[in-house]
Amino acid sequence: MAYSRPLNTDFDPNWSESAECLTLDFGPFEAVDRWRKMPECDEFVGPRRSKHTMVAYKDAVYVFGGDKGKSMLNDLLRFDVKEKSWGRAVQNGLPPAPRYHHSAVVHGASMYVFGGFSGDIHSNSNLTNRNDLWEYKFSMGQWQLVPQFGKKPVPRSAHGAAVYEGKLWIFAGYDGNARLNDMWTISLIGSEVKCWEEVLQVGECPPTCCNFPVAVARDSMFVFSGQSGQRKNNILFQFNFKSHTWTRITTEHILRGCPPPPTWRYGHIMAAYDRHLYVFGGAADNNLSNDVHCFDLDTQAWFIIPPSHDSQLPSGRLFHAAAVVGAAMYVFGGTVDNNIRSGEMYRFQLAAYPKCTLYDDFGRLLQSGQFTDINFLVGEKEVCVPAHIAMVAARSGWLRSRIKEARQARTRHIDKLFRETEGRPPEQDCPVLEVKMLEAEPQAFSMVLDFIYTDQIDPTRGQREKHASNEVVLSMMQVYMLAVQFHMKRLETLCIVYLENSINHRNVLDALKHASSLNLFFIKEFCLRYIIKESSYNKIVMSKEFETLEQPLMVEIIRRKQTPQLRSLQEGTNYDQGPGLIEDLKEFLLHSGGEFADIDLILDGTPIPSHKAILAARSSYFEGMLRSFSPADNRVPISIGEMVPSRQSFDSLLRYIYYGDVEMPPEDSLYLFSAPHFYIFSNNRLQVYCKTNLERNVTVENVLQILEAADRSQAADMKKYALNLIVRYFSKVSQQPRLRQLSRELLLDILFSLADDSHDSKIIQDMSCISLNSDT
Repeated sequence: MAYSRPLNTDFDPNWSESAECLTLDFGPFEAVDRWRKMPECDEFVGPRRSKHTMVAYKDAVYVFGGDKGKSMLNDLLRFDVKEKSWGRAVQNGLPPAPRYHHSAVVHGASMYVFGGFSGDIHSNSNLTNRNDLWEYKFSMGQWQLVPQFGKKPVPRSAHGAAVYEGKLWIFAGYDGNARLNDMWTISLIGSEVKCWEEVLQVGECPPTCCNFPVAVARDSMFVFSGQSGQRKNNILFQFNFKSHTWTRITTEHILRGCPPPPTWRYGHIMAAYDRHLYVFGGAADNNLSNDVHCFDLDTQAWFIIPPSHDSQLPSGRLFHAAAVVGAAMYVFGGTVDNNIRSGEMYRFQLAAYPKCTLYDDFGRLLQSGQFTDINFLVGEKEVCVPAHIAMVAARSGWLRSRIKEARQARTRHIDKLFRETEGRPPEQDCPVLEVKMLEAEPQAFSMVLDFIYTDQIDPTRGQREKHASNEVVLSMMQVYMLAVQFHMKRLETLCIVYLENSINHRNVLDALKHASSLNLFFIKEFCLRYIIKESSYNKIVMSKEFETLEQPLMVEIIRRKQTPQLRSLQEGTNYDQGPGLIEDLKEFLLHSGGEFADIDLILDGTPIPSHKAILAARSSYFEGMLRSFSPADNRVPISIGEMVPSRQSFDSLLRYIYYGDVEMPPEDSLYLFSAPHFYIFSNNRLQVYCKTNLERNVTVENVLQILEAADRSQAADMKKYALNLIVRYFSKVSQQPRLRQLSRELLLDILFSLADDSHDSKIIQDMSCISLNSDT
């Protein structure tokens, strides 16, 4: 349930900008991905344009060159992000010739412009690619041509450029005849002779391409999509500056249930901020896009960022430019519908939330082997695989039933042993629960456990070169069998999609044999349809592997080839994704997990059944307690420092611990603001949400509740903030029934605050209307 809502419409719409802000300072975090339109660049400052460059320096962005449709440009514009104003930058000396599709980077106090396409496009004369290098010194507004000696990169345009450790790096582009994928570097440090050096690239290099963006993060340059001739790729490539190695970031999103990468595009921008790469715009499958896609460098996953409801969205565009200043990305110009050049400037607020650590926390719990309370005996050799009852029971109803059966069997066994004694041993002294899984293969079962804890699996075990190998395909079939057996629909779907995307002409016959022997009819059907496709049939049946195929399968293939071909197995298929880790743990906390509770959290005398493993995985406070001095009666008193939270706010805290939920009423956020420090979570994500929730959701209806919560939790800043708002809007707050329920001390605080603001005649008049109950 989402509690976030807009401010009461009776409030002054500008109150949030004029009221005193919270002073709870713990980091430069913003909470909303919001588009805002900035002042447009007037024609008398500079014409509308596309194919230009934009760089950030201090509190301004600088736009150079581009084309306005009929001619190229070499003007230099400056937009002050604080003043939100445009102007022409100072230019001394001879500027570069007009050009577009060049590159521009900032190093130190200078901007460096390289290459591009130059000439008179109106008269179609002197059109040429360039390889000149120019420096613009911001402090003096001085242009100068940088002398280059020795061998140079071939002249080019629509290339990528980056700065790393004092060097300019140039990659790929178009030389007028062909697309390139070479790389060159030149030092920008000192006044010594500047010489280019061609970089020997190793690894999986991107194809020849142009009109792509680059971004630099974590000692690497990232390249995404672009124009590559007949080959349309939407692959993200990573170049490590230190090892000169390219890595293709594969589409393993399939195994993690993540969204796919953005569609193929060109003329887009990509910017790095915090742990993210942001991609905006471009001609996506030849349609102008205005979506923002984000790649998380930590989780290696793509996702689409929905803008805030109050965003001023830019239209789709290509050949625009962008630069990051502070926590915002500024986007300028580009080509919009009907081939019109734009002079618009937009600001996109980058909401740098600390990442959700739910999957990492539970993954570490599995790897650590701590607090395990069940052993699965897997395979014929009964390999012991330890796990945690709470996690397994939350993710699979079938395994939950097996755990219940094992518990009942253990209880009967212990009762039989202690039948003639006066008592039975306490729960913690009972032997570890055991569940036999003799029909499962140990490696496949371990991968299922990986999925149970993290919602993802890695069948290659980090060796990506094994992707789609016969060994991995067989492992995924075995995982698929277990997913079906355990009624884990989401894992079943991931396995199917992975197998369908991994089977090729080299492994399809092995996959067919394994699917047939394992009675996996769905996978067998897919393999048969793949084999009889026109594009693969001859290559497969002429292979040596086909000669070793069992006769019944040979006959089945030949007969299938003679029958009318059915539609592709993937075509039009809508798979049931099934619940993920968050949904399963939500259900476990709120409904199905009570019978598996192994600890009571005592809140103001009331026990709240909980699960040790989940608490320890998410909180270092609980981990240390349960590992070192776990209470004998499994009862833990709850507080946040010296404060005991309300039951409502503690329920919000449990939702965050169990499944990462951050939606809560504003008054709960106040109680929980200090919880991350006390319970020691992996990061301050909860605290950031609490601060944002308080700042954005104080209303006439809840400001008195927040005042009470701030007083109880001794949050002086928030109490002062609430009092300021009560004074400002007292005529409306005074009509709230809750005012009469406030303590005498809080009523006095309000009166003193009103008195301090007595210069406001309207407030004084409002005060005269107050009537207090004699009991208060």
